[in-house]
Amino acid sequence: MKPPPTPGPRWPTLRGFVPALVLVLGAVLGAVLPGPALSAQNPQETWSSCAQRTAAAERAAGMPRHLLTAVSKVESGRWHAQTGEIIAWPWTVTAGGEGRFLPSKAAAIAEVERLRARGVTNIDVGCMQINLYHHPKAFDSLEQAFDPDRNVAYAIGFLRELRDRWGSWTRAVGNYHSNTPALSGRYRAKVFKMVYAEKHRAAKQRRAARLAARLAAVQRALRPPSTTPVIR
Repeated sequence: MKPPPTPGPRWPTLRGFVPALVLVLGAVLGAVLPGPALSAQNPQETWSSCAQRTAAAERAAGMPRHLLTAVSKVESGRWHAQTGEIIAWPWTVTAGGEGRFLPSKAAAIAEVERLRARGVTNIDVGCMQINLYHHPKAFDSLEQAFDPDRNVAYAIGFLRELRDRWGSWTRAVGNYHSNTPALSGRYRAKVFKMVYAEKHRAAKQRRAARLAARLAAVQRALRPPSTTPVIR
């Protein structure tokens, strides 16, 4: 989430955003809490953490399917060599146009503190890359900022407020990044390209699951009857 350096009057204010966030936090957090305990010792849970939260939050908030997941992948997507796909990474820190994929929450927090010590304030964090400069009251602490549940919940509340303000999810997605038309248009194109990819991936998974179920049924049907005698 990278708003323009000097937001214009159209940019949503926290006064307008807070009520929307309060309304959505209960439903979203209820859907995604409690999440798995994430640690550097459990990389599989870390890789799946953002996707689990965004999928649950989409359902809870009534968003279009795959939209929030697509935004997260555009914001904090990291290449996963084993699966051959881009997956949102919860310990992502971006500043000065450079994204950093940290190995743990502690490392991500330390990176933000290091940047702040150098005087850097425009920093994006977490699954949804919430900007700490433009959203200073989003989180009570860096620990909370890097909590995938809180990070995703704030993002979905912000997107809902933008949808209400601009009248559509399409415009909301663009303005999640910037209210400058050229920047928002390019960003929106990236997100909806990712939405299409997510729909294709989900359909492929459904086809594979149906095929596996049919094969299992055939195997059961061809299995020879048991020769164990029945004792009456």
